[in-house]
Amino acid sequence: MSLDIDQIALHQLIKRDEQTLELILRDSLLQPNAAVDEMMAELHRVYSAKTKAYGLFNTDSELAEALRHCRRGDEDFLAFTRAATGRLRDELAKYPFAEGGIVLFCQYRYLAVEYLLIAVLSSCSSMRVNEQLDISSTHYLDINHADIVARIDLTEWETNPSSTRYLTFLKGRVGRKVSDFFMDFLAAAEGLDTKAQNRGLLQAVDDYCAEGQLDKQERQTVREQVYSYCKEQLQSGEEIALVELSEALPPVGDKSFQAFSSGEGYALEESFPADRGTLRQLTKYAGSGGGITLSFDAPLMGERIFWDPATDTLTIKGTPPNLRDQLQRRLGGGK
Repeated sequence: MSLDIDQIALHQLIKRDEQTLELILRDSLLQPNAAVDEMMAELHRVYSAKTKAYGLFNTDSELAEALRHCRRGDEDFLAFTRAATGRLRDELAKYPFAEGGIVLFCQYRYLAVEYLLIAVLSSCSSMRVNEQLDISSTHYLDINHADIVARIDLTEWETNPSSTRYLTFLKGRVGRKVSDFFMDFLAAAEGLDTKAQNRGLLQAVDDYCAEGQLDKQERQTVREQVYSYCKEQLQSGEEIALVELSEALPPVGDKSFQAFSSGEGYALEESFPADRGTLRQLTKYAGSGGGITLSFDAPLMGERIFWDPATDTLTIKGTPPNLRDQLQRRLGGGK
């Protein structure tokens, strides 16, 4: 199903030196056409596939207040985007490493939900060969590597203002992140903690198995059932729904998983997004540090892999053939 663009505006920030970010504002909205539709469809697809954090506007958010005026018709969309781009320039100018880019505002509908997507897109240079087989340079928007992006679910924001998840954004991996400065511009804070929800689910599953006094094989079967359900939800773009998950699991005595998890203080939402990295712990053990990276299937613990907590020693019986070959070659060469 395609998305329907309502309004879209582009502006530009050009970094002249360490202290100067020049502002170039369009004086009209971008008119939707085949190229614009294709660009937004790609940006929507790329953004939807990325791992996102959830947030909500602060009570004193200037952007949120301006957006409310725009939605009421007190200000047109172009004026809203021009003023917002000015605020973004002022925010980014505080940091010498901030880069410029194309600032995009797009209000669109997808699957009966109305969104406002705001992004700063970088331009890249590449080479092309024309029909005469001559080589020339070309510029393109680097959508695949866009990392300064936020999307507001306008439908959720306006119908459920107490929600903690109507705003999504991309988080950096380490240190003080570029996305943090974008959040300062939005005047927003983190809301629903997806990783915490998924960690809580894993703990609830383990405790549920312990409550039912399930043996090792039964526990692993339950974990695999949970992982299978969550993986399907992740692949289909749907959230984990505790009611659906509970229906897929065997009850413990007369208590369903949903009743167990809601009554034990795990603070799980009725539904929440799946986090692939966290959920992988249901079927695998994995970790890295100190020059060591290990990953193995959970059923191997206690069968081929043994951990002694007293000495913090992991014993592996039966190494993978390719690792064994490397060890033999290295030891053989060292004699």
